[in-house]
Amino acid sequence: MWQKLWQPGQREILFNKLDNEAEHWDVIIAGGGITGAGIAREAARRGLKTLLLERHDFAWGTSSRSSKMIHGGLRYIAAGDIKTTLHSVHERERLMDEAPGLVDKMAFMMSHYRGKIPGPMMFNILLRIYDFFAGRRYRKYYSLKETKWVCPYINEKNLIGGTQFTDAITDDARLVMRVLREAQKDGAAVINYIGVKHLLKHDDRVVGVEVEDALTGQRRALKAKVVINATGVWVDELRGEIAREKKIRPARGSHIVVPFWRLPVAQSLTTFHPNDGRPIFIYPWEGRTVIGTTDLDEKTVENVEASMTREEMDYLIAVTRYQFPLAQLEERDILSSWAGVRPLIASGALNPSKEKRNHSVWDDNGLVSVSGGKLTTFRLIALDVLSTARKYLCEYESRTNSKAIFSRFTPENGLFSGLPSYLKKRLCGYYGKDSESLVSGAKCSELNLIPGTHSTWAELRWVAANEAVVHLDDLLLRRTRLGLLLAKGGMIYEDKIYTVCHEALGWTEKKWTIEKVRYQKIWKQHYSIPA
Repeated sequence: MWQKLWQPGQREILFNKLDNEAEHWDVIIAGGGITGAGIAREAARRGLKTLLLERHDFAWGTSSRSSKMIHGGLRYIAAGDIKTTLHSVHERERLMDEAPGLVDKMAFMMSHYRGKIPGPMMFNILLRIYDFFAGRRYRKYYSLKETKWVCPYINEKNLIGGTQFTDAITDDARLVMRVLREAQKDGAAVINYIGVKHLLKHDDRVVGVEVEDALTGQRRALKAKVVINATGVWVDELRGEIAREKKIRPARGSHIVVPFWRLPVAQSLTTFHPNDGRPIFIYPWEGRTVIGTTDLDEKTVENVEASMTREEMDYLIAVTRYQFPLAQLEERDILSSWAGVRPLIASGALNPSKEKRNHSVWDDNGLVSVSGGKLTTFRLIALDVLSTARKYLCEYESRTNSKAIFSRFTPENGLFSGLPSYLKKRLCGYYGKDSESLVSGAKCSELNLIPGTHSTWAELRWVAANEAVVHLDDLLLRRTRLGLLLAKGGMIYEDKIYTVCHEALGWTEKKWTIEKVRYQKIWKQHYSIPA
C-alpha cells in the first residue's frame, strides 16, 4: 500500500496520511541512508508500525557517496580489530549470496615492491585469517609476469608480484533503495523530503517528533513509542536537544571517475600513496574506473552537499600517475567526482584514518541514536539499535535476527526470460520483484544499455515513475548514476532524459527548465572538477 504512494501525484496524500497514523507509530526513524533503511527493514518485519523520514532524498548523504565496497576490512586485522573484520566478512558473504547483481564479488590486487610493506609473506598471513573468516579460500599469488598481465600500465620499477584477494562491490544508493522496498513490503511508511525539526517531550521523555515537508513547509506533530536518530554524520544535531556531548568526528572522503579506456583495470588495485603512505583503491565500477579515497577531517558539517577540493583531486591524480605512469592521467580525463562525509566515532586518534569503524548506540530516554559503522554491517547495526529500543516497545518477534534481508524472486515475464543473463542478474539484484514490472513497462529498445554505462533507459523510466523522484538530481545522481558516469552529468542525453521526465513524472517544459538549471548547478559545484 505504501509503495504506491511513491508514484507521481501521490505526495500530498502521503503527507496527509501521516495524521491518520499519528497516534499509532511504534517507531519513527530519522534518516534515509543505509542505517535508517536497515532499521526500517528489521522493524517492519517484526510487525512494528514503522515510519522512516528523510529530510533530503534517500541516500542523499554518505550512503550514496561511499567507495561502493562491501568489504571485511582487511586492514582492521593488522590493527587488532578482529571482531569488526569477522562480522564484516560474514555480512559480506551473506550479501553476495542474497543479492547477486547488486552485491557482487570483486577481485582485489595488492602489488608487492622490493623493500616495501606489505611483502608477500606478511600479506599472505593476513589473508589466511581473512579467508578463514569467510570459510573459503580466495587468495592467490601472482608472479611478476602475471601481475603485469592483469594490471596493464602498472609501475614496474622494483615490482616483484601481486596477491589477489576478494571483497565485493555494489551501488550503495541502489542498495538503500532495495532495502527500503523490502521495508515497504512489510508495511513501513518511507518518505523523502520530510525532515524531523524537533523532538516532542513529556516529562523529559521523548514521545514523538515535529516534522516539516521540505517542499511545502507544512508541519505535523507525530507521536511514537520510540524515536530513532539514524542521521549519520548529523546525529549530534538532533541528539543535541537532549544530550550535550559530541561524539562524531566527520571525515571527508573523495573520489574521481575516469573513462575505463583511459585506465583499464579488471580488478581493484590497492596501492599506497607516495606522499603519505595511505591506501588508495583504483577499481572498475559501472563501466568506468574510480580512484579513491581521501581521508580528511571535515571541520564543519552543515546541511549541504560535500565537495572535493582541488588539493584532493591533485592527490588522487598523483597516486594514479605513480602507480600507472604509462597511462599519464590528466585532469581533463576526469568525468566526475564525488565527496562524502563519514561519521566516525571520535576516540582521539591523531588522524581519521586511525579511528575505528565501529558503530555506537546511545539511549537518551526515548531517543535512540546510532552512528558510525560500515556499509557492510548495516544489518547488524539495525539489530543493535532495535535491541536498545526494545524497552520502549511492546513484545515483538525476536527470532528473525538471522532471516534474509532480501526476498527471493524468480521473474515469469516472457520478455524478461529473453534478456541476456548479465542483464537479468543486474535487474533482479537492483530491483528485486520490481524487475518484472520494469521490463514489462519498457518501450521499444529501452532495454538496450546506455552507452558508457551498465544502465538501461528502461531503468530510468521505471524509477522516475515509481521511486519518489522529486528533483532531477534524485534521478541522475542516486536512482541511476548517469550523472557520475556520463559527460556533462548525463546531459549529453538531455532530450531523452527530458522525454522520460515529461512522460513518467508529468513535468512541463517550464518545470524541466527549473530542474535542469538546479541540477546543473549542483553537478558543477559538487560532482565535477573543483574550481
